[in-house]
Amino acid sequence: MNHPSSSGHDDAPHVHQGSLHGYLTGFVLAAILTIIPFWLVMGHVFSSHWLTITIVLALAVVQILVHVIYFLHLDTHSEGGWNMLAFIFTIVLVVIVLGASIWVMYNENALMMPMSPQYQHSE
Repeated sequence: MNHPSSSGHDDAPHVHQGSLHGYLTGFVLAAILTIIPFWLVMGHVFSSHWLTITIVLALAVVQILVHVIYFLHLDTHSEGGWNMLAFIFTIVLVVIVLGASIWVMYNENALMMPMSPQYQHSE
């Protein structure tokens, strides 16, 4: 017989069971979050490119969260929170690696010596 512990919580691990409703909700949200940026870019909705880029990046972050929640079933309860902690650690590492790579490439471009006139082509 399975009795809850004295704290009122079941000691069994929290297992996510995906439902059709959950998957359909995630699919609809993912589709909407894909169509909106496509429409913003192809329709030239905003005259400012930076505003378009900012909105597309924000929607990309929301899209990632939709996938993590609805398809990967990752939340603070699964595996006692260790899955979420590992996910956050991975995000931090990816941000550091990408940020450092962009920084290095920007500095390489900024500090590159100009080409000599014999190699420049005027068109």
